[in-house]
Amino acid sequence: MRFSEVIGQDEVKKILTAQVRSGRLPHALLLSGDTGYGTLALALALASYVLCSRQGDNDSCGECSECIKTDKLIHPDLHFSFPVIKKSNGTTTSDTYLKEWLTQLTSEKYFDFNDWLHVIGTDNKQAIIPDDEADNIIRKLSLSAYEGGWKVMIIWLPEKMRTEAANTLLKTLEEPSAKTLFILCAEHPEQMLDTILSRTQRIDVPPLSVEDLAKALMEQRGLDHDTAVSVARVSGGSWLKALKQICDADDSKVMLQSFIQLMRLAYMRDLSGLMKWSEGMVALGREQQKAYLSYMQNMLRENFIYNFGRSELNFMTPQETDFAYKFARFINERNIIRFTEEFAHAQRDVAGNVNGKAIFFNLALKTIILLRA
Repeated sequence: MRFSEVIGQDEVKKILTAQVRSGRLPHALLLSGDTGYGTLALALALASYVLCSRQGDNDSCGECSECIKTDKLIHPDLHFSFPVIKKSNGTTTSDTYLKEWLTQLTSEKYFDFNDWLHVIGTDNKQAIIPDDEADNIIRKLSLSAYEGGWKVMIIWLPEKMRTEAANTLLKTLEEPSAKTLFILCAEHPEQMLDTILSRTQRIDVPPLSVEDLAKALMEQRGLDHDTAVSVARVSGGSWLKALKQICDADDSKVMLQSFIQLMRLAYMRDLSGLMKWSEGMVALGREQQKAYLSYMQNMLRENFIYNFGRSELNFMTPQETDFAYKFARFINERNIIRFTEEFAHAQRDVAGNVNGKAIFFNLALKTIILLRA
């Protein structure tokens, strides 16, 4: 993948290419950005640029043998580490799922954790970077580069790495062999060990601009200008969210209806209805529950902002805006912080595998109280 194929992120591209050209590329980079901002795409483009034998000022050539092998994901000095589902017997590393990983990268460079779980055939199990993986990484990078140049290790979602694996990797990360480059692509760097963070140079990857998203939607998905801008505005700077606005409109409608149902039942203090709502949420998979709670937190923020009458600050679909017209007044300065905290705590408890019935019915009861604040 070349930098020209990465959506937007021109400033980050300039930083990365300048580091390579100046010979000041750190041995360990942390690209930190939310889902759909393009951290993995940038990592692939940087790997291609580093491995290219005929680098231009701003991009790899795309034509040399190294670029061709990198594009086909068969370059022997390009390695990957990513979360996997640990097998019940034997050693489990990224190599166990390498075929699935390369197939996914070949079809799409922009994807999220849920997409990856679906590829490897699970929606409820917790995927991690296991302890065995650290030794696997060290072994690969201890070998001489096949092409005589750089060795590149891309670690996707390093926050999923087990503590023991991270500790095992520390020395290699701090003092790698010559011409070894680590590129870590994190969505939640605050979940990583401080000892790992301190050994990397962090570059924050910002949300994509509305202009860059709209341009990509027109060029890659054939949307007209007005539709592309409308989709881009409600996508929060994420290419994946933009695509989901197009392809998964039904899912967004279902989540909106769940949010509306919760708020209406809580306003009416309908405990029986809220119990049924809670049971419906419990029936979802863990990752779906987290997605719903993220969506609902966003809706709370958008409804709070709606009260200021500044439409340029709101990023909602027409259906969401219609609901906000009557509902937004219930989300105000007296309850927005508590609302956000309660939904964030529920999302944390879901991730911590706390009893689902307790999480969602408790959240429903808190919603009754907060709507009256």
